[in-house]
Amino acid sequence: MMVIIKEIKNNVLWLKFNRPEVFNSFNQEMAFALQKELDDAAQSKEVRAIVLTGEGKAFCAGQDLAEATDPNGPPLQSIVSKHYNPIIEKIRAIEKPVIACVNGVAAGAGANIALACDIVFAGNSASFIQAFSKIGLIPDSGGTFFLPRLVGFQKAMALMMSADKVGAEEAEKMGMIYKAIPDETLLAVTTQFAENLAQMPTRGLGLTKKAMNASMSNSLTEQLAVEEKLQTEAGQTHDFREGTMAFIEKRKPVFKGE
Repeated sequence: MMVIIKEIKNNVLWLKFNRPEVFNSFNQEMAFALQKELDDAAQSKEVRAIVLTGEGKAFCAGQDLAEATDPNGPPLQSIVSKHYNPIIEKIRAIEKPVIACVNGVAAGAGANIALACDIVFAGNSASFIQAFSKIGLIPDSGGTFFLPRLVGFQKAMALMMSADKVGAEEAEKMGMIYKAIPDETLLAVTTQFAENLAQMPTRGLGLTKKAMNASMSNSLTEQLAVEEKLQTEAGQTHDFREGTMAFIEKRKPVFKGE
C-alpha cells in the first residue's frame, strides 16, 4: 500500500497521507516518503503548488506510538531529527505555495505539520490538538516556533500544556489557520484556491515565502534589506515582465512560473 498517494492536476501536486486505519499517523516509511515527494516537487517545473491532506476521517494523528515504543524501532531522538525536522524544513524551504487541507483531526506532529504550511484550510469538523503533554512530551515539528507566532505566547502555552482540542472555526478566529470551510465544500474550495495559485507567478510567490521566512528572526533594517534583494530578483523574472505588459496592454496575463 502506498503510504502517500500522489496526484498532479492543473499544476497542483496533491499529497495524501494514506494510513487511515491509524488516522494517518506517521511511521518511518511515511515520513521518508513525504520527504522524497517534497524534494521531487521542489525540482519539478510542472508542480507550481502543493496540497497536503489525509485519507479517510483524519488529516494526521501525529506519530504512530506503536513504532515509537517498539524496542526495535527508531529512538525518539531519531524520529524527531530524521523524520519530522526535515519535513518541516522542506515545507518552509520549497519556493512554492504549500497548502494544508485539514479534513479531520490534526494532532501532535500532524497539527504542527499543518501549521508549518503556508496556508491552512480546515473542514468544520476538523480539530487541532497539541497532544504531546498527554504523554509527557513537548511539542515538536516546529510547534513551539509556529504556534506562538500564530496565536500569541499565552494562548499557545495554554494549548500546549492543556492539550485542549481546538475546532476549525475557533482556530480561524484565533488566527491559527486561514479558513474554516464546511466539510462538504472543503475539497472544492481548496482545489480552486490551489489551482489559482498554481497559475500565478510562482517565482514571485516563492520569493514572498522566502521573505516571510526571513522575517521570523530579522530586525526591521535587516528585513528591508531582504525585501530589496528579493524584489530585485523578482523584477528579473519572466512573469514580472509578462504581468507588467499585460497590465499595459489591458489583457489577462499568462504566467509561466518563471
